[in-house]
Amino acid sequence: MKVLLLELRLAWFSLVEHRRRSALLGAAIAAVAALFVLLTSLAAGINQTLFESALTLASGHINVGGFYKVSPGQAFPLLTGYEKVAELAGRLPEVESVVQRGRGFGKLVAETAATDAALVGVDVATEPRLSQQLVVVQGNLAELRQPRTLLLFEGQAKNLKVGVGDAITVVSQTARGVSNTMDCRVGAIAKDLGMLSSFTALTSVESLRELLQLRPDVTGVLQIRIKERYLNDLPRITDDLRATLTGAGYPILASDPGAFFEKLESVARSGWTGQKLDISTWEEEISFLKPSFVALQALSSLLITVLLGVTIAGVMNSLWIATRERTREIGTLRAIGMQRGAVARMFLLEAAQLGLLASTFGVALGSGAVAWLNHAGLHVPLSMQLFLMRDTLRLSLEPKTLLLALALLTLSAALAALYPSLRAARLRPMSAMTHLS
Repeated sequence: MKVLLLELRLAWFSLVEHRRRSALLGAAIAAVAALFVLLTSLAAGINQTLFESALTLASGHINVGGFYKVSPGQAFPLLTGYEKVAELAGRLPEVESVVQRGRGFGKLVAETAATDAALVGVDVATEPRLSQQLVVVQGNLAELRQPRTLLLFEGQAKNLKVGVGDAITVVSQTARGVSNTMDCRVGAIAKDLGMLSSFTALTSVESLRELLQLRPDVTGVLQIRIKERYLNDLPRITDDLRATLTGAGYPILASDPGAFFEKLESVARSGWTGQKLDISTWEEEISFLKPSFVALQALSSLLITVLLGVTIAGVMNSLWIATRERTREIGTLRAIGMQRGAVARMFLLEAAQLGLLASTFGVALGSGAVAWLNHAGLHVPLSMQLFLMRDTLRLSLEPKTLLLALALLTLSAALAALYPSLRAARLRPMSAMTHLS
């Protein structure tokens, strides 16, 4: 232990003595660490936004939807006799809650503009979480208890040029293939929830049934929330639910990792009629948004890899030069009894200390930048909202990100010093002491 402490002190004194070189290398390492924290936090923020938006607007942790076919060529996202299915799903010990939601597609027609929308039927009385997840900027969420009332999001309201109390005509197609209309009023306008909210409108489940001309025992999907401690077991719980419903005699579609509306065409082409259940997870229901997220992750990883490579090359080159400049010093240390392994360790410890100190500073700098950016709530251009999944910049800082940055940068600095350290350790004492700098 005493020997290691001595080597650490010698490495530290070397860093201090060559403070200019140490500062330049440290600044480069700190910059990479800060950028690593920022980019990783950006990706985590996007993933968190996707998760929250999905659970608010489009999905539960697990979903039991249905496809109903009145003829071989037509399919509708309907679940008949949903109460019995909900009862069976609720028996699983991992389930926290089961709520029903209507599913539909339609056109929202205002006085001067129109837009297509996914229609979501909700029951605010049985979904208390909605008031926590939606930030209502105009009107009141409780208005959705009233018939023929809509909740729009800010972007939609702006495009349609409507406000609370304004009239909107909703046009949709019933399960019998007949076009139907319903006059509604805007009861509330909520803050945007990323890309999903740009094409989603909420109404009461009763109003959606009226529009689609459905019976009271018909809904669109059962959204199942799982207790938090079981969230890592979603694949197993999904299999258990599939087995439970299959055992109860319900026909179930083969597993397909896509959103329900992406399956409509393939279901319509199949020859069966009647109803089949479709079981999916939240990730599958928003899989159509994943490509842009994956592209951003790939771009971030490429940028970090390039910068990390440049930093490693800089550390290696700097220590290579340091080895030449300190040849006589190395020879003296070898002459007074320092072994080759100790010389190599001294250089490695020097690089590791520099990497640890610089990455710690960079992580602190990156964490501060994340906090500032989140507090500022910077609006992003429309072209960037496709990647960021929301209209404001949001980053999510996770403790494992900080630890990973510290470990990665420190290890990279130490590995960059490996070859120069071994080269310094191979110097012969006599030739090194007589070396002319």
